[in-house]
Amino acid sequence: MLKSVELPDCFYPRPPITIPPSAPTPEHSLHLSNIDQQKLLRFSIKYLYFFKKSVSLDILKSSLSRVLVDYYPLAGRLRASNNKDDRKLEVDCNGEGALFAEAFLEATAEELLESSKLPNKSWRKLLYKVDAQSFLDVPPLVIQVTSLRCGGMIICTAINHCLCDGIGTSQFLHAWAQLAKEPNTNLTIIPFHERHVLKSRDPPQVKFPHPLFTRTNLTPTVDVFQWMQSQPLMATSFTFGASEVLRLKKQCVPSLKQRITTFEAVAAHTWRSWVRSLSLCSTLNVKLLFSVNVRKKINLPEGYYGNGFVLACAESTVKDLVAADNLGHGLKLVQQAKASLDDGEYIMSMNDLLEEENVMIDLSSSLVISQWSRLGLEDLDFGEGKPLHMGALTSSVYCLFLPVVGDANTVRVHVSVPESVVESFQYHMMIKES
Repeated sequence: MLKSVELPDCFYPRPPITIPPSAPTPEHSLHLSNIDQQKLLRFSIKYLYFFKKSVSLDILKSSLSRVLVDYYPLAGRLRASNNKDDRKLEVDCNGEGALFAEAFLEATAEELLESSKLPNKSWRKLLYKVDAQSFLDVPPLVIQVTSLRCGGMIICTAINHCLCDGIGTSQFLHAWAQLAKEPNTNLTIIPFHERHVLKSRDPPQVKFPHPLFTRTNLTPTVDVFQWMQSQPLMATSFTFGASEVLRLKKQCVPSLKQRITTFEAVAAHTWRSWVRSLSLCSTLNVKLLFSVNVRKKINLPEGYYGNGFVLACAESTVKDLVAADNLGHGLKLVQQAKASLDDGEYIMSMNDLLEEENVMIDLSSSLVISQWSRLGLEDLDFGEGKPLHMGALTSSVYCLFLPVVGDANTVRVHVSVPESVVESFQYHMMIKES
């Protein structure tokens, strides 16, 4: 079992600074889409990078200032569209800038590398804590660059999820890295800012049932999510290489004839293991929610860095999910949930449903998977080579599928579970010989 290491405190030689765009940028309000504004996304995506060699802080700051000219909404501030209602959000594109902190940590990259696979709460020290009264008061982009004793560095970024999804954050980070290496070049991908391409129809046209959602006035009979958040949680981490994935896929054959992807196999296995470890009532309906990129399905413009994903929803009774000897049942449900999002009309129906005030995503008995692998996040290079490690700063709510640097065929699953079920979850996550 991996051991989680408590980090020492970072030393801050000076207070953080605000880095504005290096040239004047448009001043206006950027209205966000219904998908952007979901309560589920009102947090910052926190990425953690270890690099063997440091890049000059001056280069990082000047290239950040330059890239914020192109990505100027990230230099703005989030606010409610209506002073009396924070349900609708917009970005005040005022060019105020990103928050940038410099720090030093008495450690080496090698010392941190193994333990970084299983972060604990102390890893939050690697990101400057903004003193803010609410989510809206935190700048959309917060960065901390931490120098290490070995000459390496850690870059930790917090990017507001209402402005960007995983693909969008990867697009922004690669643009920043491009300008750090080649300051006089034009960006490879031009960002598309406007969100009107995901504007709901008038009147809304909700043509399909959407089991992903529930109503705010409905109280679930069993709320597994609330129970879990009330418990002491422990981070767990599992690595699935090509051989482990192949063994998972073999468990599904011959019950499924169509091609099985790595994501489908690992997601079905993780969902089933999670449900088994929690010892839930056999008649309870449980859900697996996972992100699916829909940019091409609804023809979003190239360079769109807003939230261009929706959550697919697989659901089953506990009994049906855990009873089978193989993964076939769960995997078939995952594939059907993905297939439902091939229909652009279904996606727009979901987008229209979000116009309703009392609609929210049903987390009560759901495992939520956010896929960070295959986004190119692990290929980030500011000029001194790709990272030794790319991962999450912390995650106590969602299950993350993380990339493994140097091995595109391997996925690392990071999920926090109650301390009382850790051993059970680890047992069920072990792949049995078929």
